[in-house]
Amino acid sequence: MSEETRRVLRITGTDRTRFLNDLVTNDLKGLENGLVYAALLTPQGKYLFDFFLAADGDSILLDVDAGRADALVQRLTMYKLRADVGIADAGLFVHRGIGERPDGAMADPRHPALGWRMFAQTPQETDAVDWDAVRVAHCVPQTDVELIADGSFILECGFERLNGVDFRKGCYVGQEVTARMKHKTELRKGLATVNVDGAAPVGTELRSDGKAAGTLYTQSGGQGIAYLRFDRVKGDMQAGDATVTLPEAG
Repeated sequence: MSEETRRVLRITGTDRTRFLNDLVTNDLKGLENGLVYAALLTPQGKYLFDFFLAADGDSILLDVDAGRADALVQRLTMYKLRADVGIADAGLFVHRGIGERPDGAMADPRHPALGWRMFAQTPQETDAVDWDAVRVAHCVPQTDVELIADGSFILECGFERLNGVDFRKGCYVGQEVTARMKHKTELRKGLATVNVDGAAPVGTELRSDGKAAGTLYTQSGGQGIAYLRFDRVKGDMQAGDATVTLPEAG
């Protein structure tokens, strides 16, 4: 099965690197070493898009969820103004896998367990990996599931752990709010991998001691990704008919 849920854009023009670096959460100097994972935020610091960036000759490839691609093009075009930047479909397909990397493949920068990604002229023929199981085990959020446009904050979604934000680079859209959250003593809400006994629809409310404690999202193999209000997590939680608990420490 090919990665038809992704779209690859090609960013061209002499201003392409500066243009993107001024907008996104990560430092594009990382393109020298392979893929860069980054997000574009609202000015209020809320998540809008997440994507991978890769250098490709005199252009930058941008690998984004297909359902968000048109909105991203519109947003980038709004910011482009008079910059020498072009944005077009690259006509490429995303391949990904775990194990030995094919020629031209690059390590997924979010976590070693996520293997590699590469761009090709033809669709990927097979992809037998249960990516939901991998994501859940390592608490890796997905666009439009755990990552909610104009709702999520990237630090609550683990972007620092997933190498998706750089606190040493210059300003970018939403940087001030993100930096303030970074320097809080502790996040009070965020994503976590939980144990799930049973099953519940993605987006089911979690309750603990009769109080709203968060939301249960992707589930696989008796585990799930949940967005939690950490101060309300006490013992067993309920998500519909499913019982949800935090893994034991250690």
